[in-house]
Amino acid sequence: MFIRAYLRASTDQQDASRAKAQLVSFAAERNHKIAAFYIENESGTKLHRPELFRLLEDSHEGDVLLIEQVDRLSRLNADDWNSLKQMITRKKVTVVSLDLSTSHSVLAPTKDQDDFTKGMISAVNGMLLDMLAVVARKDYEDRRRRQAQGIAKAKAEEAYKGRPVDAALHAKIAELLVDGKSIRRVAELLDCSTTTVQKVKRSLAA
Repeated sequence: MFIRAYLRASTDQQDASRAKAQLVSFAAERNHKIAAFYIENESGTKLHRPELFRLLEDSHEGDVLLIEQVDRLSRLNADDWNSLKQMITRKKVTVVSLDLSTSHSVLAPTKDQDDFTKGMISAVNGMLLDMLAVVARKDYEDRRRRQAQGIAKAKAEEAYKGRPVDAALHAKIAELLVDGKSIRRVAELLDCSTTTVQKVKRSLAA
């Protein structure tokens, strides 16, 4: 059995390896070592995550996918979560999460457990894993809804400023537009969106 730890953060500004020491300590307390770490900055709402898929590709039957919390593995919608579970099941990999105590038994000696007991633990663990994945998704959707409500309220109060204008970029865009270049050409030259160029063009015409 190899233990492969998966660590994820949503953005580049967050430290995806933050929980590494905690996972190492958790495994060591159970007389195990982590064979490999797979670290990435990707949203948990995305099914296709390069490091997670590499972990599953590297895994063999009986290996453990170790995570800090279930939401590190999934904030997926129901269909994508089912797809990920099928991948994990096909590889015959077991998920162990620090916030799911029933999963910890996978790393404990099982010589005194009969097949019925092992099967019951596995069934309960699967059910709770599903439940926590649903909770993680709901938490994500609730936060997104609150953010949208906050932005809408701020806009209504004329307090929402949006992203700060890149004055230097806008000046370059204006210069190229005045020079007669097309919107698409300006966007290509300055590696920006045509929407941004159109916005500057409208301001010039105002």
